[in-house]
Amino acid sequence: MAENTELELLITVVVAADDEPSARAACRGLVQRIGGRIVASGDCSDEEPGCWSVTISRGSAETGQHVAGLSRAVRNFLRALGPDYARHRVSCEPPTAWAVVDHPDLVGDLVGGGERMLVEAWSGGSILFGRSDLADPDEPPAQVSQGIGDVDEHGNLRPRLRLLVEVVTERRAGAEWPARAVASRLSRTATITEYAIDPPLVRVAMDLGPALGDLPEIVLGAMSTLGGTGWSRLRVDEHRATTRWTAAPTPPSGVASIEISAIDPETDK
Repeated sequence: MAENTELELLITVVVAADDEPSARAACRGLVQRIGGRIVASGDCSDEEPGCWSVTISRGSAETGQHVAGLSRAVRNFLRALGPDYARHRVSCEPPTAWAVVDHPDLVGDLVGGGERMLVEAWSGGSILFGRSDLADPDEPPAQVSQGIGDVDEHGNLRPRLRLLVEVVTERRAGAEWPARAVASRLSRTATITEYAIDPPLVRVAMDLGPALGDLPEIVLGAMSTLGGTGWSRLRVDEHRATTRWTAAPTPPSGVASIEISAIDPETDK
């Protein structure tokens, strides 16, 4: 089988905004300018209060998995934005190259309220769960929870939904966006609770907030929302329900596994 040498550009913008729709709306001008589409957005106020991350995907004319092609894809994108952007350093560790524009004035010229921008080039096609049927560019996913209180009408704590995403990358930044992209399909509120690096994998653990239903029902619902095949048999005990998806074989980059859990709140303390 021929090797996939296509490159994908991912542009993640941190935006100061009141809510997720406002953050996505602020990025529409940039989306139209570069000919991309929004593939993920999420609340990153746990790290930067009042901020949302919006990730845009677009193809690249460059090909190859070598340092020169990856770096050139990022550098050419920055040059197209203007000379002030092209001055930023490009780093490369195949299968990815990246540059950070940590300059609010420059990013703000592209996106209203923009604080910081990460530009990445990845080889081997889409790195989000091996799928291309991502969210509509202008609307948040229809099945995402609209917000559920921590307690039910009787004052009892609701179960919590947890997500563990393993990404093939050597950098924490390279793992965060795909983890948040998966989380954005399941919840509007996602808090990163832990990072762990076990080369070539970076694990990102996230709390997706309270959920409705019993433990198996919550996990099966999340699994159905993400879709795909190859999920493990549901494992259930008194305090937890869990299922796991693992890519086989392990991809050269991108999401390698996803674990969904629903946790009994009485034991989650």
